Amino acid sequence: MFRSNVDILKGPSVELVFTGENASQFEEISGKRSSIMRERWSRENGYKHVLAISLPLVASMGSLTLMQFTDRMFLANYSAIAIAAALPAGIASFTTIAFFMGVANYVNAFVAQYMGACAFNKVGASVWQGIYFSLVASCLLASLYFVSEPLFEFIGHSPHIRNLEVTYFNILTLGAGLVVLASAMACFYTGRGLTRTVMLVHMVGAAVNIPLDYCLINGIGIFPELGIVGAALATVTASATIVVILSVLILSPANRFRYGTWKGRVFDRELFGRLMHYGLPSGIQFFLEIFGITFFVQMVGRLGDLELAASNIVLSIETLSFLPMVGFHVGTATLVGQAIGRGRPEDGMYATTSALHITMAYMMLVAVAFVVTPKPLLNLFKAHHHTAAQYAEIMDLGVILMRFVAVFCFFDALNLVFSGAIKGAGDTRFIMWTIGALSLGVMITPMYVAVEVFRAGLYTAWTLATFYICALGLAFMMRYRQGKWKSMRVIEFQPIGVGRCSAAVDVQSGSFDE
Repeated sequence: MFRSNVDILKGPSVELVFTGENASQFEEISGKRSSIMRERWSRENGYKHVLAISLPLVASMGSLTLMQFTDRMFLANYSAIAIAAALPAGIASFTTIAFFMGVANYVNAFVAQYMGACAFNKVGASVWQGIYFSLVASCLLASLYFVSEPLFEFIGHSPHIRNLEVTYFNILTLGAGLVVLASAMACFYTGRGLTRTVMLVHMVGAAVNIPLDYCLINGIGIFPELGIVGAALATVTASATIVVILSVLILSPANRFRYGTWKGRVFDRELFGRLMHYGLPSGIQFFLEIFGITFFVQMVGRLGDLELAASNIVLSIETLSFLPMVGFHVGTATLVGQAIGRGRPEDGMYATTSALHITMAYMMLVAVAFVVTPKPLLNLFKAHHHTAAQYAEIMDLGVILMRFVAVFCFFDALNLVFSGAIKGAGDTRFIMWTIGALSLGVMITPMYVAVEVFRAGLYTAWTLATFYICALGLAFMMRYRQGKWKSMRVIEFQPIGVGRCSAAVDVQSGSFDE
């Protein structure tokens, strides 16, 4: 007999009794669930496989998050004006990079599908097309230096903040091509499933960035005190370090032999054209998504300095939940891409379900932390430049805003996993149009009207942003369930049949490269 007693407010005992046949059925169901969980853990594309691919990417995103987090924390303790300028300027810079990064990152789908189809000789050529695109992007991004002042005058923040925004933006933009180039080169590893290499390279970048950041901001040792300028220079230096390391690894003799990483350097018009066909919608999608966030931050800045400061702090904390989950987004896209290349979309479905279970469990823990312990997280950004009254108001606003994050983080999980799955197959145009329609119709237009016309406050702006994120998650979930992605592919037909090669997916190892 299985018995459970539950006391409710010291009232009468509510007794649930399972006897005889009911007890057997309960034990049978429990046993089946346990068996299913064990099977999903050990199977290909199950929990263990998804974690092996995604966790190093989570660590990579975590290292990037840590760099941003410490950068803003150092600036918050250095100057209230510096931190007020850093987030809007940083997001504006990332918005200009977003389109190019979205295209460069789509090299991952080509590498993954070629690996699944065992067309190893096409892997190096795919990466080189991404490199050529990145070089063009570098020139275009650098030219934004000449329009930065009118841009931030249009945004309309306080003059003392605007000057720092322009300086920070200019330095980041001049080095932005390195970020795009690193994204394209990293796809050589993420698309093959060798995500540990990417993790280690990004850890080296963080090891360069964080101490250099602190020294250049505050003027430690031989370094001059440069404030927000030092923060930007440290970021660019870390990006350059990552590019140099990836270049050395990709052009190793083993990679040149197996994947044609040197032979494939020839510009391939047909392959480049296909990268643009699928990658440009991905780039537009990524730009629209980041533009929506940028617009949100700029509109909040119009509500007041304290509202902007509280939102900046909460958004910085929110990256602790969002950016690491991008690792599962890329991991899901990789596994689905490899499954499509093998001609087995059902493997991609299994991987997507496994990734969803893991991300939802993580988001549940994050939501609890944001609701139960918001103040310790907010205290990390406490600066002596604020008066006691100002900081108390920032804390009060921050506690409420953390609850908004706790609500929409679950829909973020749906967004990241399902968009990653359909993107890995090649369904980039749907993602582009969906994000464009929802960002304009659900967030940007309503927020502008609410703030500028009806003079709505901070909570209205955050409510609209929450609706937008929820709508994205639901839209991508429904598109995934329609199943159209199963018949898509971004690569040409490959004559090698399924299962005729022994290494469709590289095996993770502890080595720095293979």
